[in-house]
Amino acid sequence: MAHRITLIPGDGIGPEVAEATRTVLDASGVEIEWIEKEAGGDHIHKYGTPLPEGTLASIRETKVALKGPITTPVGSGFPSVNVTIRKELDLYANYRPAKVLPGVPTRYERVDTIIIRENTEGLYSGLEHLVVPGVVESQRIITEHGSQRILRFAFELARKQGRKKVTAVHKANILKLSDGLFLEVARAIARDYPDIEFEDAIVDATAMRLVMDPTQFDVLVMENLFGDILSDLSSGLIGGLGMAPSANIGEKYSVFEAVHGSAPDIAGKGLANPTALILSGVLMLHHIGEGEAAARIEKAVERTLSDPANRTGDLGGSAGTKDYVNALLENLKAG
Repeated sequence: MAHRITLIPGDGIGPEVAEATRTVLDASGVEIEWIEKEAGGDHIHKYGTPLPEGTLASIRETKVALKGPITTPVGSGFPSVNVTIRKELDLYANYRPAKVLPGVPTRYERVDTIIIRENTEGLYSGLEHLVVPGVVESQRIITEHGSQRILRFAFELARKQGRKKVTAVHKANILKLSDGLFLEVARAIARDYPDIEFEDAIVDATAMRLVMDPTQFDVLVMENLFGDILSDLSSGLIGGLGMAPSANIGEKYSVFEAVHGSAPDIAGKGLANPTALILSGVLMLHHIGEGEAAARIEKAVERTLSDPANRTGDLGGSAGTKDYVNALLENLKAG
């Protein structure tokens, strides 16, 4: 029986990398019935909103979605579609692995960390208003419930994947109530997992430590905005945003997407690196119980990138999107 999955191509380079990912996943032999839906600024004229209700309804029906990048206006314009989807579907856990793949040119040979980011609270949620002209107030909400479930998610994931350590990242030295609550909950939950080493670390020091020696971390868990920043930093350790997949997980629904943006400057030119969304598709296959196909695709990605001729411009090469995908398909076929 085919898996029914909502596919949201997005805008900018989104349709290109989404089509590449769909082609690779279909070639793996997994039976997928794709339900394609629209979202993004390009569709406001059609629906009056960048996130049509039909798109959300499709995700609620299929339970799983693969989403291409969507442009978020800076400073003005419509709210982030990504944030809206996470809040509407209560996708509270953002899961972002950062792993150096063989052959990818980076300054680090061994990076294998996971950043778990609370996805529905914190300053990143966009709860802000104009107090008086010239004064804006933003609300940073941290709750015991939100902290408990993201920390529990991190420890359970660490245990399931055989990880050795969880680091709770915070700024409780300054934000004594909000991050103080997060840290208090982290310490309490850590006691339920005596088999996993636990530490807490201040966010700015964590950024420094990641750059100096990322191998000292395993699983890092933190609130929303800290997670957004440190996950992008971690992407820089493994070759850039084009190599960074992610998953947004809730109790009922899951949405898998690349970390990078829509890159409108290269949209339609066939230059985009689809690796991040393909690896997000790998996470999705694991999620729906297709681990064997997921492992074969990941192996084919590694083999493809080991040849400099197959690397796209962001990795120092000159291959186009189609060149890369064709090489990947050959490696997937070869096993």
